[in-house]
Amino acid sequence: ELLSGYDENLNTIRTYQVCNVFEPSQNNWLLTTFIDRRGAQRIYVEIRFTVRDCSSIPNVPGSCKETFNLYYYETDSVIATKGTAFWMEAPYLKVDTIAADESFSQVDFGGRLMKVNTEVRSFGPLSKNGFYLAFQDYGACMSLLSVRVFFKKCPSVVQNFAIFPETMTGAESTSLVIARGICIPNSEEVDVPIKLYCNGDGEWMVPIGSCTCKAGFEPDNGNVCRACPPGTFKSTQGPSLCLQCPPNSRSTAEAATICVCRNGYYRGDGDQPDEPCTSVPSSPRNVISIVNETSVILEWHSPRETGGRDDVVYNIVCKKCRADRRSCSHCDDNVDFVTRQLGLTETRVFISNLLAHTLYSFEIQAVNGVSNKSPYPAQHVTIDITTNQAAPSIVPIMHQISSTMNSFTLSWPQPEQPNGIILDYELRYYEKVSSSHTATQTNTARVEGLRPGTVYVVQVRARTVAGFGKYSSKMCFQTLTDGKDRGLPLIAGSAAAGVVFIVSLIAISIVCKLSLRADMSNCPSPLGCPTHFSGSPGMKIYIDPFTYEDPNEAVREFAKEIDVSTVKIEEVIGAGEFGEVYKGRLKLPGKREIYVAIKTLKAGYVEKQRRDFLSEASIMGQFDHPNIIRLEGVVTKSRPVMIVTEFMENGALDSFLRQNDGQFTVIQLVGMLRGISAGMKYLSEMNYVHRDLAARNILVNSNLVCKVSDFGLSRYLQEDTSDPSYTSSLGGKIPVRWTAPEAIAYRKFTSASDVWSYGIVMWEVMSYGERPYWDMSNQDVINAIEQDYRLPPPMDCPSALHQLMLDCWQKDRNVRPRFADIVSTLDKMIRNPTSLKAVANIPAVDLLRIGVTLAGHQKKILSNVQSMRVQMSQSPKTMA
Repeated sequence: ELLSGYDENLNTIRTYQVCNVFEPSQNNWLLTTFIDRRGAQRIYVEIRFTVRDCSSIPNVPGSCKETFNLYYYETDSVIATKGTAFWMEAPYLKVDTIAADESFSQVDFGGRLMKVNTEVRSFGPLSKNGFYLAFQDYGACMSLLSVRVFFKKCPSVVQNFAIFPETMTGAESTSLVIARGICIPNSEEVDVPIKLYCNGDGEWMVPIGSCTCKAGFEPDNGNVCRACPPGTFKSTQGPSLCLQCPPNSRSTAEAATICVCRNGYYRGDGDQPDEPCTSVPSSPRNVISIVNETSVILEWHSPRETGGRDDVVYNIVCKKCRADRRSCSHCDDNVDFVTRQLGLTETRVFISNLLAHTLYSFEIQAVNGVSNKSPYPAQHVTIDITTNQAAPSIVPIMHQISSTMNSFTLSWPQPEQPNGIILDYELRYYEKVSSSHTATQTNTARVEGLRPGTVYVVQVRARTVAGFGKYSSKMCFQTLTDGKDRGLPLIAGSAAAGVVFIVSLIAISIVCKLSLRADMSNCPSPLGCPTHFSGSPGMKIYIDPFTYEDPNEAVREFAKEIDVSTVKIEEVIGAGEFGEVYKGRLKLPGKREIYVAIKTLKAGYVEKQRRDFLSEASIMGQFDHPNIIRLEGVVTKSRPVMIVTEFMENGALDSFLRQNDGQFTVIQLVGMLRGISAGMKYLSEMNYVHRDLAARNILVNSNLVCKVSDFGLSRYLQEDTSDPSYTSSLGGKIPVRWTAPEAIAYRKFTSASDVWSYGIVMWEVMSYGERPYWDMSNQDVINAIEQDYRLPPPMDCPSALHQLMLDCWQKDRNVRPRFADIVSTLDKMIRNPTSLKAVANIPAVDLLRIGVTLAGHQKKILSNVQSMRVQMSQSPKTMA
């Protein structure tokens, strides 16, 4: 029943009491009204109550209790409670049995000294709109003083510059509820997501992520982002404070992220916002010039004002003017500047290759990191100089017109830069010891009084009123032994004489090399002289770079040095023996930009690796033919060391053919073979032996032009080659499948052995990149060749082409065709396509081999090697 009473502080209160302990089977209920859940998942109930000690009640029956039960019932709507059915039949869920920590006796009650108990219980999770609480007494003498129903939540909070909303706790007391944060005004996320966890006690914990103030705003009082006041700035997001504007800059509005430079001051592209604004330098001072014929040295003092920067450099603008100074034009591209024309860090420059007796105007500009920001031209100083007379440049080459037993006649072109009127030429020539001079006013001279059959070293130089130029490179010429006066171009006219001529070239080259090495006193360099034999105009003999005492001299002689700034690397396209190979672009002064291939020397090399790497450039640099890969130059004065060649779009011939199997006509394939043979003819005439002619070493451009490449002879000196195409032999590695038998057995590499290799290349081309001798081991190949086995014609191969292959594979190297013969034979086929219609027949044993290979059972053929050898021994010619 509901009664009035007093609490422990003697305040008047209303209580629910029950004390029917003397009546049996007590079952008393107290039910609350409907309580709205308000979104809470867990509810807490605080109960204040008193309980009388059963022992203090006289004659109390055994049914007296000192506890009661707490229940709840969850529902979405209000339920009428006036009937009795709900009281007894509702499916209540029990929360707990509540026991008193302290009880009171009759004496205590009379003295108003009741002991009040406070208990808190919770229940959940709840999902419906609300609930009822029910209290059940089944035999206690008690009073219910108050019932407080509540739930817990984490309050709205600003933490780490993020706002977190008010958040209910979870369904369990141990639950953690995630709350997402939103950055406060003028701040931005640093780490995402931004969140806090609300625990079961309504407390925030475990912060994750944060926000910080934007650029132009600084933190204030921990959780506010305040705009930077005028005169200050903040360039980046973060916890830092606003800074005062650096010198020569200002900000006039709030929230500045950068201070604007004042008039006449600028920031460079790489300057930071907290660095001062700077200005352009003043002009260079005290320029002096030293003129030496057609060269000039300019020196100057640094500007008085650097603009507050330490990155001042100098540009040289060169202009060529008329004598009356009425008009000037930019200097020619061939004018050289040392160390450079633009971006000079020194206050000195050497300028050469100027025209003689010409007025030049040199503008020396001082620029720094903000000169490109200024609307005004760079500060500069100008000096005019007039060049003097210069000696002529070097005569580029000499040609032998004719020779007799006691004389020869030579001619040469005028120097590229005569620098005036050529008065005459001086010719010097000598054998090993003695030397002579002669003069001529024309660029042709007949040298007489010579000894028959003798090699002479000849040089020529031109003279103007300014004096003599430098002597030309040393070249070798030989008098005849038979006394017949004839021009060397006529010697090469017949096939028989051509053989004699080539042998002569080899002999002359050897004698000339020895002569040059014996007479070092007349060489421009003590390290050795380049040697050329001029039999007919333009003809040269290959010089092995390893014969130079200093191989670096060969690089300087035959390979052009390229400024690394003109090379732009774009992508990796492969890996070579010494490092990566790249595709890139080359833009030389005065020339259009071209695509190039760039071989690099990997870091950590030793000097021998550098020498071997650059030897390929020393070799390539001596060649000039449309079917030989062209060397553009080398980069040796910076890292990495590079060899730059023309770029061949379609890559290596063997892989290109495999990718385009069956896509070309026979005439197209023959055209490819003709290009390769033309390149090899050129090499053989220069007395160069390739030693590794194979389709993998032929490159193809976008027009299907084939060019011979891979002149890295150092591979034959390496014993660690992992390429299966090569096998060890005395003196290095040999590509067995492509190498002539005499080269394998005795290391006899000649142009004739290159012809054998060319026959294998023909077979590769006609079979669209098939591996020569298929899956046979290198030793089996050697044995088969020794027993006169030769590769059969590829499928659909014209018989004329296979016959040419067989000619190249003659065991006697002296009867193999020369490359000149091969070029001529292929030219006839191209002019007469009907000769290519007859298809060669494939011997039965090779049909079997091809069938097995195509079926993917290559290993089976190995078991037939012995039987194949028997067949070869029985009928070697048929097999061939």
